[in-house]
Amino acid sequence: MSHRVSFTPPPGARAYPLRTARGEFAVVDSPVADRADAAKGLDGAEEKGTVLMLPGFTGSKEDFTLLHEPLAARGYRVVAVDGRGQFESDGPEDDESAYARDQLARDVLAQVDALGTAVHLLGHSLGGQIARAAVLLDHSPFRSLTLMSSGPAQISDSQQQRVKLLRDALAVMGMPEVWEAIQAMGPPEEVGGPAVGVGEPDQLRRRWLGTKPAQLLATGRQLCTEPDRVAELAAVPLPFHVLSGTRDDTWPVPLLDDMAVRLGARRTVVPGAEHSPNAEQPLPTARALADFWDGVRREKG
Repeated sequence: MSHRVSFTPPPGARAYPLRTARGEFAVVDSPVADRADAAKGLDGAEEKGTVLMLPGFTGSKEDFTLLHEPLAARGYRVVAVDGRGQFESDGPEDDESAYARDQLARDVLAQVDALGTAVHLLGHSLGGQIARAAVLLDHSPFRSLTLMSSGPAQISDSQQQRVKLLRDALAVMGMPEVWEAIQAMGPPEEVGGPAVGVGEPDQLRRRWLGTKPAQLLATGRQLCTEPDRVAELAAVPLPFHVLSGTRDDTWPVPLLDDMAVRLGARRTVVPGAEHSPNAEQPLPTARALADFWDGVRREKG
């Protein structure tokens, strides 16, 4: 029965396929909260803008579930998307060329165009590097860029080994068998499997089975070979925000500190969080994000 288990969208959110010039992408879309429904202790629900959120490696739009309500209460429409070949967004099973970095970046530009408004762009982990590539292709549709637990270049040596484990397994086993192997080997995030996210085991298994093997193979390789493009990004006239937990095995926190300096970015370290502040400490993460976007809005008048 696990294949029929679905994630429940946050209150007030709508899950639907976003039609773009590059195909359909599954999204969860939360409107700005009514003033009467705004969360205690947060600002009212004046409409302040739209946010597009890109998930990380083995992740999905559901990783941002706990951010929707507090951000909607601060006046931000939140649109979280499954990238090509992730969970509920379709993509080729075996053709890795469809998941080249520039192709994924062009998908993001098409998603923004379909939303019909400039957005604050946020990418978590792999999603941050895809977001960076999109901004470098064309920064004009974006109001700001937030890199959440996403570093300047390739992932750490230990994480590269975990990705290699996953890629080796995918070469000889199907997705159901790889999932079972991951579960048997220990916490999935420690053996190349899905990172900490939001959902029950049956839901996470369903997400895993919905993801295309070619997407995992291609993006896993990218994570292990990504060049440092911080200097290119720093030349783009956008406000930047680098947010992370206090500990991160994928990109060490001092590396993220240095990247923020090189970008002239706002820097946020969320206490009590590691690689997934969105899931581990959602309220302080949402507060930091909304504070940054509010500041961008004030500066632009």
